[in-house]
Amino acid sequence: MSERGLRRRLVGTVVGNRMDKSALILVERLTKHPTYRKYVKRHSKFMAHDPQNLCEMGDKVRIIESRPFSKRKRWQVLEILSKGNLEI
Repeated sequence: MSERGLRRRLVGTVVGNRMDKSALILVERLTKHPTYRKYVKRHSKFMAHDPQNLCEMGDKVRIIESRPFSKRKRWQVLEILSKGNLEI
Protein backbone atom coordinates (compact mmCIF):
# COMPACT_ATOMS: atom_id res chain seq x y z
CA MET A 1 0.00 0.00 0.00
CA SER A 2 2.74 2.45 -0.79
CA GLU A 3 1.05 3.78 -3.91
CA ARG A 4 1.06 7.50 -4.47
CA GLY A 5 -1.82 9.30 -2.80
CA LEU A 6 -2.73 6.59 -0.28
CA ARG A 7 -2.25 7.72 3.30
CA ARG A 8 -2.30 5.45 6.33
CA ARG A 9 -5.20 5.76 8.76
CA LEU A 10 -4.97 4.55 12.35
CA VAL A 11 -7.34 4.44 15.31
CA GLY A 12 -6.04 5.25 18.78
CA THR A 13 -6.72 6.82 22.16
CA VAL A 14 -5.78 10.35 23.22
CA VAL A 15 -3.31 10.19 26.11
CA GLY A 16 -2.05 13.78 26.04
CA ASN A 17 -3.65 17.09 25.07
CA ARG A 18 -1.76 19.74 27.05
CA MET A 19 -0.19 21.27 23.94
CA ASP A 20 -1.80 23.89 21.73
CA LYS A 21 -3.22 22.37 18.51
CA SER A 22 -1.59 19.00 19.24
CA ALA A 23 -2.56 15.68 20.76
CA LEU A 24 -0.62 12.56 21.74
CA ILE A 25 -2.31 9.41 20.39
CA LEU A 26 -1.63 5.86 21.63
CA VAL A 27 -2.19 3.21 18.95
CA GLU A 28 -2.24 -0.47 19.98
CA ARG A 29 -1.80 -3.44 17.67
CA LEU A 30 -1.53 -7.23 18.03
CA THR A 31 1.51 -9.05 16.64
CA LYS A 32 2.32 -12.73 16.74
CA HIS A 33 5.46 -13.65 18.69
CA PRO A 34 7.90 -15.40 16.31
CA THR A 35 8.90 -18.19 18.71
CA TYR A 36 5.90 -18.73 20.97
CA ARG A 37 3.19 -18.04 18.35
CA LYS A 38 1.10 -16.09 20.86
CA TYR A 39 -0.36 -12.69 20.17
CA VAL A 40 1.37 -9.84 22.00
CA LYS A 41 0.12 -6.26 22.38
CA ARG A 42 2.42 -3.60 21.02
CA HIS A 43 1.83 0.15 21.11
CA SER A 44 3.12 3.33 19.47
CA LYS A 45 2.57 6.98 20.30
CA PHE A 46 1.99 9.55 17.58
CA MET A 47 1.83 13.34 17.75
CA ALA A 48 -1.18 14.54 15.78
CA HIS A 49 -2.31 17.98 14.64
CA ASP A 50 -5.62 19.04 16.24
CA PRO A 51 -6.35 22.57 14.94
CA GLN A 52 -9.52 23.25 16.99
CA ASN A 53 -8.25 21.60 20.22
CA LEU A 54 -11.32 19.30 20.27
CA CYS A 55 -9.55 16.17 21.56
CA GLU A 56 -9.94 15.33 25.25
CA MET A 57 -8.14 12.69 27.30
CA GLY A 58 -9.51 9.21 26.63
CA ASP A 59 -11.21 10.02 23.31
CA LYS A 60 -11.00 7.40 20.58
CA VAL A 61 -9.86 9.14 17.38
CA ARG A 62 -8.92 8.33 13.79
CA ILE A 63 -5.67 9.89 12.57
CA ILE A 64 -4.33 10.17 9.03
CA GLU A 65 -0.81 10.54 7.71
CA SER A 66 -0.03 14.04 6.45
CA ARG A 67 2.73 16.51 5.68
CA PRO A 68 5.12 17.41 8.50
CA PHE A 69 3.63 20.10 10.77
CA SER A 70 6.69 20.22 13.05
CA LYS A 71 9.65 18.09 14.13
CA ARG A 72 7.49 15.26 15.57
CA LYS A 73 4.01 15.92 14.11
CA ARG A 74 3.37 13.93 10.91
CA TRP A 75 -0.27 12.95 11.59
CA GLN A 76 -3.56 14.84 11.68
CA VAL A 77 -6.75 14.10 13.65
CA LEU A 78 -9.37 13.12 11.09
CA GLU A 79 -12.37 12.51 13.37
CA ILE A 80 -13.34 11.77 16.94
CA LEU A 81 -15.01 8.35 17.04
CA SER A 82 -16.13 8.34 20.68
CA LYS A 83 -15.72 10.50 23.76
CA GLY A 84 -14.13 9.04 26.88
CA ASN A 85 -12.66 10.00 30.22
CA LEU A 86 -9.12 8.90 30.97
CA GLU A 87 -7.65 10.07 34.27
CA ILE A 88 -3.88 9.97 34.61
